[in-house]
Amino acid sequence: MELSFVNRAAELKELDAAAAAGGLMVFFGRRRVGKTRLLAHWLARHSGLYSQAIESASDIQLDQTYRDLQPQLTTTVTPKSWAELLEILGLQKKKRWILCLDEFPYLVNSDPSLPSVLQRWLDHSQPKQSLLLLSGSSTRMMNDLFLNRSAPLYGRARKLVHVKPMSYAAFCGACRLNPADAESFTRFSIVGGIPKYWEFVDTQASAIDLAEALFFGFAPYLDQEPARILRDEGISGLNALSLLEAVGRGAEKPSEMAARLGTAQTNLSRLLQQLLDASILERGLPFGESARSTKRTQYRIQDPALRFWFRVYSPHRSRWHDYSVQEKQKLLQDHASTVFEDFCRQQFSDAARYWEGNLEFDLVRSERRNDAEQTLIVSEVKWKLLTAAERRRIEKQLEDTWQRSALRHRHPNVAFEVLDSSILKQVRSESGSPRRGKRG
Repeated sequence: MELSFVNRAAELKELDAAAAAGGLMVFFGRRRVGKTRLLAHWLARHSGLYSQAIESASDIQLDQTYRDLQPQLTTTVTPKSWAELLEILGLQKKKRWILCLDEFPYLVNSDPSLPSVLQRWLDHSQPKQSLLLLSGSSTRMMNDLFLNRSAPLYGRARKLVHVKPMSYAAFCGACRLNPADAESFTRFSIVGGIPKYWEFVDTQASAIDLAEALFFGFAPYLDQEPARILRDEGISGLNALSLLEAVGRGAEKPSEMAARLGTAQTNLSRLLQQLLDASILERGLPFGESARSTKRTQYRIQDPALRFWFRVYSPHRSRWHDYSVQEKQKLLQDHASTVFEDFCRQQFSDAARYWEGNLEFDLVRSERRNDAEQTLIVSEVKWKLLTAAERRRIEKQLEDTWQRSALRHRHPNVAFEVLDSSILKQVRSESGSPRRGKRG
């Protein structure tokens, strides 16, 4: 399905401000999150220059970049180095210009001196009001290039913009789905906030059909996706895939991961940090705790589609086509429930899971009610539509569990709530109006 450009209002606003101010602006975010389309959409309105780097030798990359830009340059001189190309750009002073170099890390990998060359040009030769946009898919490398204090380009960017996956509301708007429909959310749990994956969504097909199109069909589109993402981030070797396999199959604590991989827990520290820096894993701490105050840490795969790969696709790929529709549906719903928990926590700024010993709360947050003292809200999340009787039973279980929790000694004011799939009715389209049905 061909999708129209939606959302990204905040990023477009930042780009407009940067065009007025000039200088350097940096965009980064994982592959297929929509950076290139966002930049192309904006550049088309500003007659900007654009070149997407290729993985090749430095001379070939330089030649490719020049060929991309040459039709809009006022010179026919062919540059022999990046310094010469930047000098040519510096001479384009008679008109304001905007240039985007996409996949900038490819250029740096082939020529590590480029950041230093670029630093000198930015400091001394960049024309006023001109705007240079640098974009890249490697979160780790872009951070190292622009946020590392020892890097030549540290502090040179007007702003660094992390282009993040899009929301469930944006997904429903782009794919013309009813956000209040649980099947819409199940589809979202398979593709997450990555617009490229949304192109496989067919409003007339089921969530099972979508899973088979992306994962379980012949030559599936996402079969090699984890390897591609790890390669983009410069994380090599089988250890990263093995660790993600362990997390996907339920080993969320470092001790559990180490046991499944047959190694010491200390051997995982560097790899875990790499996966965190790449936004592949996310680290969870119990509500009210910090990394300094507790060693109780859990890790989850951040992206829903990547989580699906390791939680559903990898363990079941050989047997999937032997499963009944009911068995497939259960696998999808079990996965969707984890994404729904994340979705519910995202609705509140300070919400987090909480666990200790053999008890756990799905969502804990603080709230000031009626100008009174802070009240702790303890919630149970259920990926289904509950009856009134089921709600009362779950609330009673929550209260009983609370009496065994250490949190009760620190929070005398507490209230309990149950969140179910009816919360999806509150989701609104990007225009702000509720979407009440499917559009063909």
